[in-house]
Amino acid sequence: MKIGVAGAIAAIPAAEWDACALDSARHAPGEDADNPFVRHAFLRALEESRSAAPRAGWQPLHLTVHDDAGRLAATAPCYLKGHSQGEYVFDHAWADAYERAGGRYYPKLLVAVPFTPATGPRLLVRDGPAQEEARNALIGGLRALRKEAGASSIHVNFTTNADSERLEQAGFLPRIDCQYHWLNEGFGSFEDFLSALASRRRKTIRRERREALAPGITVEHLRGSDIAEEHWDAFFAFYQDTGNRKWGRPYLTRAFYDKIGRTFADRVLLVMAKRAGRYIAGAINFIGQNTLFGRHWGAIEEHPFLHFEVCYYQAIDFAIANGLARVEAGAQGEHKLARGYRPVLTHSCHDIADPALRRAVADYLAQERPAVEREACYLEGETPFRKPTP
Repeated sequence: MKIGVAGAIAAIPAAEWDACALDSARHAPGEDADNPFVRHAFLRALEESRSAAPRAGWQPLHLTVHDDAGRLAATAPCYLKGHSQGEYVFDHAWADAYERAGGRYYPKLLVAVPFTPATGPRLLVRDGPAQEEARNALIGGLRALRKEAGASSIHVNFTTNADSERLEQAGFLPRIDCQYHWLNEGFGSFEDFLSALASRRRKTIRRERREALAPGITVEHLRGSDIAEEHWDAFFAFYQDTGNRKWGRPYLTRAFYDKIGRTFADRVLLVMAKRAGRYIAGAINFIGQNTLFGRHWGAIEEHPFLHFEVCYYQAIDFAIANGLARVEAGAQGEHKLARGYRPVLTHSCHDIADPALRRAVADYLAQERPAVEREACYLEGETPFRKPTP
């Protein structure tokens, strides 16, 4: 096995990268078998649009493992980070404590999809007789790269259960968090879904949907070649407005959407709301094999419940109509619970060089994990679904 590093994903042939990504996704039980975010085209759009670029604190250092025939046997989307922004697994307190104690937390190595809190394969390993050897070489290569780059730690975010188990076996520290996903239990229509809810929540959701569209608002679903420049222009304006209010600076550039529109539009669902002849709100979703991944939302007009309609209810409609198993609606947001989204645990794994910091983080995680599990269990009891009769 030959281990290397690519300073740009464009240096790795797309067909070889995607073969590793697809093989890994197929062997991740319970996860999407064709995760759009680890596809070469998506990651290349992030880099070439300068959304995930060195000037923004994201230095691509994608690890590669080639077999003796020169075939790409394994790879990982890896970045040298000078901050912890755009990750959605929060380690700011670790960094602050370490630096107050005289340590240097940054740079660190991050194995993840930039700005994307969606579970998917991170150790991308091609099927074959040497796949375990390739996987071990990949994990060993990450540790060698950490030393070479002078990084304090390795963080592998939003891992599949399979990747989490292998990283834990290799000595990484496991961490969990909670998101809210909608799960399709064989519903034939939105009304079928509502019938599974308690009466009070059914009435509330019907009212929210009526009121969201009452002021003459219509909603469009746009996919593939139906998405034109005017739609990207409008959506980017929504994204900027919301990003400026929530984060101080939106992460993605306009060029990112141009590139996605040219190379990846068949995996995109744009839900756009229009009033009086102009677009006023929208949400972008990415389509996997059995999952709809909700990503960004924005609006230039405020209307009651429009956010819920465009982001959550329209996503459920689409998933049911297209036979998808679930909707992942991104990080955080307990308000999703009342709309039929359920608590689901997410995973990350962390390898820290300094033994003192590692012990401190391990102690913290040992206390955090049962707290997160208790909260997820409590939240499951608060879902709007009808409770079984005793």
